[in-house]
Amino acid sequence: MAKNANLGAAKSAKNDEFYTQYADIQKEVNAYIEYYPDVFRGKTILLPCDDPEWSNFTKFFAQNFEFFGLKKLISTSYAIESKKYKTDWQPTLFETENPIYNVEKSRIKGKIFTLTHDTNNSGRIDIDDLQWSYLEGDGDFRSAEVTALRDEADIIITNPPFSLFREFLAWIMEGKKSLLLIGNMNAITYKEVFPLIKDNKLWLGTTDVRWFYQESTDSPLYEAAHSRWFTNLDHGRRHQPLQLMTMADNIKFSRHKEIKGIGYQHYDNYDAIEVPYTDAIPSDYVECLGVPISFLDKYSPEQFTIIGATESEGKGFSNGLWNPESGVAQALINGERVYKRIFIKANRGGADNQ
Repeated sequence: MAKNANLGAAKSAKNDEFYTQYADIQKEVNAYIEYYPDVFRGKTILLPCDDPEWSNFTKFFAQNFEFFGLKKLISTSYAIESKKYKTDWQPTLFETENPIYNVEKSRIKGKIFTLTHDTNNSGRIDIDDLQWSYLEGDGDFRSAEVTALRDEADIIITNPPFSLFREFLAWIMEGKKSLLLIGNMNAITYKEVFPLIKDNKLWLGTTDVRWFYQESTDSPLYEAAHSRWFTNLDHGRRHQPLQLMTMADNIKFSRHKEIKGIGYQHYDNYDAIEVPYTDAIPSDYVECLGVPISFLDKYSPEQFTIIGATESEGKGFSNGLWNPESGVAQALINGERVYKRIFIKANRGGADNQ
């Protein structure tokens, strides 16, 4: 198993199509089932930006179709000739041994897999009941054909190419759909993403994703540095408040040398204190705090309100923060720029009512 931090080698080859391991999907989805067992019941799930023959998303939801109480499962693929990178691709036996196989369409058309009922009279609905055909187009999610499938679906779940994450998320939000996506942690600060998080329309899932793989190559797993689930499906962890110490106790007992015996620094250009670690948030502080983006992994909307954030990707905004009262594009301490920060305030009784 060779590490490949940030998927660098594949990026250099302009290939950012990676597949998610079955166990990672199962671990994340189980958290939603445990919180609300009927979260998928009676729902149509769309799995776009996928190759259904390889996809563990397709396998997982097909195998659990009856257990989840799904109404319909739809999975689509993107035509090999439409992809920016080229590989020594060959169609699978699953496709070539099917009577509808078309050698020309195989390269230029996307495919659609659907699952709705027990087609082989086995007594249960599972992966063997998947039906497939060629799409009219190449399977691009932006096409009218796939957009119509979006509109039919209730929930969209996939690991989209990271290079298309913003556009793909906007496409889902335009359709006002529930979602569960994998993206880079730094997507939190994208100007297209952070406002959704701030307005409680999007949040982090329950687990991270450590490894991806590429089914069509002989390469080992690729390290998925800083990859997380993004969702608007509710789960229990986002309602668990952080257990925090008071400011005085942090200064006295904190395990962080930047705070212990020293206290908290104040930003030069914004009325907030710097809290470099989530576990160092003082429970009795009611004014604005700047915290690292990793705070969102522990964020409970009942405990804190998100006020804004610093600039994203080295680019300022007309308002700097997504807080129109601020005008700060970056946070400074003693004239030095602080890494990306999210600004929060404790809700009344939220931080100190543990």
